[in-house]
Parts: sequence; C-alpha cells; structure tokens
Amino acid sequence: MPNRLAHETSPYLLQHADNPVDWWPWSQEAFEEARGSGKPVLLSVGYASCHWCHVMAHESFEDEATAAYLNEHFVNVKVDREERPDVDAVYMEAVQAATGQGGWPMTVFLTPDAEPFYFGTYFPPAPRHGMPSFRQVLEGVQQAWTGRRDEVAEVAGKIVRDLAEREISYGDSQAPGEEELAGALLGLTREYDAQRGGFGGAPKFPPSMVIEFLLRHHARTGSEGALQMAADTCERMARGGIYDQLGGGFARYSVDRDWVVPHFEKMLYDNALLCRVYAHLWRSTGSELARRVALETADFMVRELRTNEGGFASALDADSDDGTGKHVEGAYYVWTPQQFREVLGDDAERAAQYFGVTEEGTFEEGASVLQLPQHEGLFVAEKVASVRERLLAARAERPAPGRDDKVVAAWNGLAIAALAETGAYFDRPDLVEAAVCAADLLVRLHLDEHVQIARTSKDGQVGANAGVLEDYADVAEGFLALASVTGEGVWLEFAGFLLDHVLARFVDERSGALYDTAVDAERLIRRPQDPTDNAAPSGWTAAAGALLSYAAQTGAEPHRAAAERALGVVKALGPRVPRFIGWGLAAAEAWLDGPKEVAVVGPALDDPATRALHRTALLGIAPGAVVAAGTPDSDELPLLAGRPLVGGEPAAYVCRNFTCDAPTTDPERLRAALSG
Repeated sequence: MPNRLAHETSPYLLQHADNPVDWWPWSQEAFEEARGSGKPVLLSVGYASCHWCHVMAHESFEDEATAAYLNEHFVNVKVDREERPDVDAVYMEAVQAATGQGGWPMTVFLTPDAEPFYFGTYFPPAPRHGMPSFRQVLEGVQQAWTGRRDEVAEVAGKIVRDLAEREISYGDSQAPGEEELAGALLGLTREYDAQRGGFGGAPKFPPSMVIEFLLRHHARTGSEGALQMAADTCERMARGGIYDQLGGGFARYSVDRDWVVPHFEKMLYDNALLCRVYAHLWRSTGSELARRVALETADFMVRELRTNEGGFASALDADSDDGTGKHVEGAYYVWTPQQFREVLGDDAERAAQYFGVTEEGTFEEGASVLQLPQHEGLFVAEKVASVRERLLAARAERPAPGRDDKVVAAWNGLAIAALAETGAYFDRPDLVEAAVCAADLLVRLHLDEHVQIARTSKDGQVGANAGVLEDYADVAEGFLALASVTGEGVWLEFAGFLLDHVLARFVDERSGALYDTAVDAERLIRRPQDPTDNAAPSGWTAAAGALLSYAAQTGAEPHRAAAERALGVVKALGPRVPRFIGWGLAAAEAWLDGPKEVAVVGPALDDPATRALHRTALLGIAPGAVVAAGTPDSDELPLLAGRPLVGGEPAAYVCRNFTCDAPTTDPERLRAALSG
C-alpha cells in the first residue's frame, strides 16, 4: 500500500511511495507526530538520479524487517535535496562538521525539534569495510534515545549552537581588484593538472565556472596561461569518456584523473554550464572542437531533457537495464569489441581504434567507455558520421536510463542562458526558441502574481516549495541573456522583478551578505548561507553576476552597489580557494572591466546591417558585456534611449563606467572595441 509520498510531485519521493517504510514528506505535521509519539526523526535525503540512494533504498527501505523497525521506533522523513536545497544544506553542514565528509544518501537523526544528533551517509545492510550495518545504527540510536535522552538533547543543542557560530568571512564590502584576481589565477595554476587538464586529482569534476573565469581573465588581461588552461581542459574533457561521444552531453564527473570513466548520470546544470563555456571558448578561439561540443550539448539538452511543457528535466540516471533485467551503472553507454563487430561489421576494427575500445576494456567486464583519442586520420568525416549514426541507432534499442522529469527553476535559468547564446552564435534560431519556451514556462507556471518563484514543477503542476536564492539569480541570468539575444525588453523586466526580490528578501542589510533562503522562508535550525560554487554557481555569486548585468543594462545604482558588496566575499575567498568560487571570480572580472554596455540600433532587428552589428556585439569577448538591440525609438531597453542612427545607418554604441566611445556603423570597429 502506498505511503504518504504517493501525493508528492518529486520523482525521487515518488520512487519511495511504495516502500514499506511509513515515510513522511518534510512538514510540520511530521515533527508534530514525533513530539506526540516521543520518537526521534530519521531524515533521509537524496535525489532521483543518485546511484547509492537507489542502492540503500533497495537494500534497506524495501526490506520488510528494516521497515518494520523504522516504523516502530522512528518518524521517517524523506527529502529530495533538489526540491529542498535549504534543508539539505543545513543538515549537510552538520554532517560535514561532525564527520569531515558528506554525500548522498544523507542519513541524519533528529530530535522532534529538528535538531540533529547523529549523522551518516550510506549505511550497508550488513557491516562492511569498518562501517556498521544500518540495523546496528538504528538500534544504537534507539538505545541512546530511550536510555540517555538528556545526553542526546545536550549533544543536539551543542551541534545547533556550533552551527550558529560558524560565520563566513565576508571579506569587505568591496569587489576584488587586480591583485586578488591575479592571486586566484596563481592558485589555480598550482592546482592545475598540466598532463590531463582540470584541477586536482580523482574524482575529477568539470570545472565549468573556473573556465569561465579563465576565459574572461584572458580577455581582460591577455594572459595566455589562463587561455591555455581553459582550452586544454576543455579539449581533454571533450575527448574523454566524461563526454558522450555519440549523443553529446557530459556525465557528472570522472572517477579517474584522465576523464576516462565517468559517473554516468547526466545533470541539466552541468550540461547548461558546459554548453555555455564551450560556446564562449569558440567565441575566444574559433576552436572547431569547441563549436561542435557546444552544439552537440545544446542538442542533447533539447532532445533528451526537454519536457512536454517546454522546460528541461533535471537529470538522466547513471543506471539502466543491462538487457537482463539488472540495473547496472553505465549499461546504456559502454561497448565491447564484439558489440562493435555486430553493429559495424568491417568498420568495427578501425572504429574501435577511433573510439578507444579495447579487448581488455576501460570499464567493467571488458566493456569500454567511448573516447576520442588523438588519431582523427583513421576515418574521413563522412565515415565517422556513418559510424556514429549506426552506433546511435543500436544504442537507442537498449533500455534507456530513467529521467528525473522535475523542472528546477535555477537549472532551467542556466539552460536558457546557454541555449540563447549558443543559438545566437551559431545561427540556430531553434535553440533560441527552445530557450524562449522554457522561459515562458517559468513565467507561466513558476512565477506567482508577486513574481515570487516556485522551486520546481513536474508535468505542468507547480511544486509547493519556495524558490531559494539560486532560483531567483539563475533565472534572472537566463532572462538577461534572452534580452540580449532577442532584443525583447520583457525579459529584462522580469529579471528586474526577480532581482528586486533578491534585494528585499535575501540580502543582509548590515553586511551586504546574501542568504540562500528568503527572510520570510520556513525557519530551519539555521538560515543557510554558502557563497562557494560547487556543482553550479552558488546563489550568492549568481546573484552578484546577475545584479551587475542588470545594473549595466538599466543604470540601476542599488543593484550595482549590491553586486559590489556581494563580491566582497570573492575578495576573501578568491586567492584562497579559487576552484570553489569560479563564478564569483568571473563576475569580478566583469566588474573590473566595467562591464561594457553595448547598444545596437537599426531600423529593424532583421535588417542585415543591424543583424551584423548585433551578432558582432554578442560575439564580443569583453567580460560580462551586456547587449541591447532595437530601434532608436524603442522604449523596451533602457540602453537604447537617446541612441539615434548614424547618418541613417544602423550603429553601435559602446560605453563603460559612464564614458562612451564614438558610435560606429562598422562591425570590425565594434569587434575591436569588444575584443578585451
């Protein structure tokens, strides 16, 4: 019989709706039940495409005996971390402080007042590798709760007090300058893997936000080292197994230092950020590889993640049916030489060389993850296309990985920015249209009459959870990119509404620091606040970047001042931990460069001369430059005000810090002005 999760919209919670565990969603009612029954709370946090979440669910939460013990002794609460990033952040901070590590599934035991007292991640069904079994943990917690309640309460109280005292060093209220950004570059150089690209050791995550900083730093300073690190890392990832050599798109991370074997789940946020980064790398260098990867990744998002409503789904699972009914990680993506022979016949041997498929394999049980080693001469382009088509057709016959159909506002904002820009750069109006459709869905479904944003929706039904800072900031970022690409002022207007909420509800008025949740959001044991960029930009740095772009488009001084104060944290963290504040460093590059403001005016946007200037403006590499395009009499975009045609010809105006160059009608002169 289904439990209380059967009525939720989260795919992750719905995966647990038929568990024998009597799950509650995160709610006041769950904690009232704990108070009334005198039981502690088991909080289990995960997400739909999480491999070890599936494993623990199968081993423990689907087990009748374990479920019976849980139901007797605990109030059991299940949370989708992607729906409630605030709940996840608060308790993950506690887990990391207590154990020195974190991850998902996250398993936390709470008092009925939601105070944590015991922590872990994955627990096996039987003791292994020094880990207790889940049943041993449950029995130990139950004994402590019934026999040493005062001690448990004391521990919980101390943990909450310790969390409250963990203050972030904000730096000051000023954005970083040349010295801090040079220090960040030096720090990245020290951690750079010159042999393989990327930073640090295994597991290796795609450093999309750091690459954005490196590209902007190169544009502003001419640093060849910054460009080299960006270009080499992008090439190594694109040739590695982390990139889907057949269908496009990137996996979550590489388990090794060489980008060979990925953790196969594909996340929307990774692909949106990487699509944009490769498009920007092409813009800086003209790299054909970067162009191909940007377009293939954009096409992957539209083909495999787009929902019926026009938004973008959160993720594809790592696991899928291997053809025997068993769910295996990577089954959809890996190949053996025999499978190549069956599909490709006489072309199999050279194709195996081309894609790095070997008899011993690079993955498990003799299978290989497809890569693109350096020997392009093996096939002519037409033959490569034919081989790819045949392999893709054969792969399409395999059981596909599951899809998490939840539409997350923030990640859709990142996808809108990536698709709008990639479509504009490569003359792909279909990609711009896909961005517009996703933006329309967010406006129609996720925004209420006060332009407050809901975190998620699924199948056209909006979720109950309020948006957090990253939702407001990333959606504003997407809308600002759309305004630049389409010349439609409505997107700038909506970005402004969202950023006004940031100023009113997320900023600490005294320090200028930003919180992840609004002042009127549900009160947790701590108001989460994390400025570091991890898998995606933090809400804090995303807000700084969007506020700065909006101020450049509109001249809004409160937004520019808020951006500067928010960038103070980058001044503190940039030189110390540059790998974890990449988006903040990229925003700081825009701040130092102005950013430049470009107004393109012409008789109509589809007029050829106007289009040439508009495209040149969008392709400018000046860090964070904003673009407004339209007719001289348009009142849609503030940058167009008072900008007439020049001698009856379309013209571009470039301004920075209240100073403007002479307008130009020549795309080449405009290109030079925006070349960094």
